[in-house]
Amino acid sequence: MTTLSEQVADLGARVWAWREETSFRSADDIPRIAHDPLWLPRIDADSMADRIAAIAEFTAAWRAHDVISEPVSVQVDHRLIGSTLARAKWDIEVLRSWERDANFLLSQILGPYVDLLLPLPPFGDRRVLGLIAALDAVPAQVAVAQANLTGTGVADLAGAAVSMLHGIEPRLAASVDGLRDVVPPEQHARLESSAAAAGSALAGYRDWLAAALPTFGPPVVVGRERFLWYLRNVALIAHDPEQLTAAAEQEYRRAVVWESIGRPRGSELPPLFAAVEEQTAQQRVDEQSIRDFYEQRDLLSQEGYGHYHVHPAPSYLSPLQWFAVNDDLTDVQRPGVDGVAYTPDPGPELPYFYAANARDPRLGIIHEGTHYQQLVRSWAHENPLRRHYFDSVANEGIAFYNEEAMLQAGLFDGSPHSRSVVQNFMRLRALRVLVDVNLATGVFDLAAGADTFVRRVPMDVETATEETAMYVATPGLAMSYQVGKLQLIAILADAIERDGSDFSFRAFHDWVWKNGNLPFSLQRWELLGDRSEVDQLDSFESTVVEW
Repeated sequence: MTTLSEQVADLGARVWAWREETSFRSADDIPRIAHDPLWLPRIDADSMADRIAAIAEFTAAWRAHDVISEPVSVQVDHRLIGSTLARAKWDIEVLRSWERDANFLLSQILGPYVDLLLPLPPFGDRRVLGLIAALDAVPAQVAVAQANLTGTGVADLAGAAVSMLHGIEPRLAASVDGLRDVVPPEQHARLESSAAAAGSALAGYRDWLAAALPTFGPPVVVGRERFLWYLRNVALIAHDPEQLTAAAEQEYRRAVVWESIGRPRGSELPPLFAAVEEQTAQQRVDEQSIRDFYEQRDLLSQEGYGHYHVHPAPSYLSPLQWFAVNDDLTDVQRPGVDGVAYTPDPGPELPYFYAANARDPRLGIIHEGTHYQQLVRSWAHENPLRRHYFDSVANEGIAFYNEEAMLQAGLFDGSPHSRSVVQNFMRLRALRVLVDVNLATGVFDLAAGADTFVRRVPMDVETATEETAMYVATPGLAMSYQVGKLQLIAILADAIERDGSDFSFRAFHDWVWKNGNLPFSLQRWELLGDRSEVDQLDSFESTVVEW
């Protein structure tokens, strides 16, 4: 007879086997799930109905487990399973991106091809077969996307997809041409043929969307009650939306002051690297120096964990760079593999984060490199359930916290421009909470959200409008950096006060990074024995809201 803890572990394994098979493709790197190269996401309405039925069945099994007398670790795992099921419900039944968001559907259509470009060569036979299969599937997937969007599409999101598909036929052809030196000739000929049909279908999707725009509706706001449901059930956050925005407003003001007071006066910007090879060479030096800094300051163990290195963007990826975060942080199936990120050539017109890295590569290492270091620790967790992604608040909170921790610890002493950039990161991410949460709860409309960025970053109207439209489609994501950082700092402060002179930053960080996929309310419970946030979650009537 199995114990209750074994039953919970078995349910978690079954839920995640189902989740990995039926998940949507993610353009973001943190939620990325490792798949067989021949895997393709299903986006048809029938598959959604099947998933809704599976969620109900799994949820009934989950609720049947009374774990109140089990060890804390088992209770935490039980709540992680609930979060997994709630996210699946949120994605399919609340956000409904599969029938509203043309840009999301574009990600499902072309994303599997792009994802297979991200790991470094070699391109093995099965990987190449996956590239061919992904392109061959495009025409049929486009037809499904058009059927889904008819009558339910959102105009702003469709407009974003039209922009993404500008020049898609030559861009896709250029990507395949870039594979010529890494794929055998006979397989490359098949790729060229598949790409021609895929490019034509994608251009047809673009033209269909452009024609259908007048028939599509406005953004659909989830509303306060459903956003509360997300906070309580998916992210496991006990704070109200108003508390989140109040804290972000205070953080924004703090960032404005410190950025202004620390801004270099009368000095020129550090020069851009002369060539991408110079930048990537310096990044390797800087990555090792940061690892040494962690060790010298007794902040985070480095022995036994791989490196995070930046490479020039390959010619097969550059034409499609906007369809994925351009990195390979590896996955649970590839232990010991170094993390990889790709960068364009340094130049004066680079986007915000690339421009920062082109002057000081450490600015990317302290965030994206932290994602890699956290994920490889979590993927090696002895508890298989904790190797998975649940919500971005913990992962992004750790990386954002690490930025300021490195600033305060002295990594950027002597680099006033880089210090100012880190403080500007803080300013932007605090504003994202205000826009994200207020859009989700209906306090802001699209125009008010865009205006916030225009006035307070500042940012041009076109970029602000496009970014704000994305927030409407993915509520809860943009807030994750700031909200998670504040939760982590609260745990850290309590741990310092509890342990006094025995407190160890290394031990604390090692534990948090390893358990970095867990929502912070659960980390607080396990690490500090403090279940106050969990008790708050249990007390909310909104945790049982159904629709």
